[in-house]
Amino acid sequence: MIRKADECKVEYREHMRDGNGTVQITNFISGPEELNEKGRMFSRITLNPGCSIGYHVHDKDSELFYILQGTGIYSDNGEEKTVTAGDVTVCPAGTGHSISNESDEVLEIIAVIVYA
Repeated sequence: MIRKADECKVEYREHMRDGNGTVQITNFISGPEELNEKGRMFSRITLNPGCSIGYHVHDKDSELFYILQGTGIYSDNGEEKTVTAGDVTVCPAGTGHSISNESDEVLEIIAVIVYA
């Protein structure tokens, strides 16, 4: 299967997980069935300056981020760290995270959520 860029669904979430601003999500898959029911997200997340995804815990799944471009502040289970292009974050089941863009440039992330 090939999905062309213009076939990917784009959605906008305001105050995602009680974060700031509007987050743009480009979904590369249409649902868990495309991941053999092993996960539920494979997307590009775009955070404009001042936008964030609020802190939340992953109880039954894990989330991985690959930072495509920009700089963000990532809360790794409560410990804040700076992430930049090329960095990978892993939030295992039972732990929490958040990410914010406090820079003047766009922050782009590839996000994958897999079931625990």
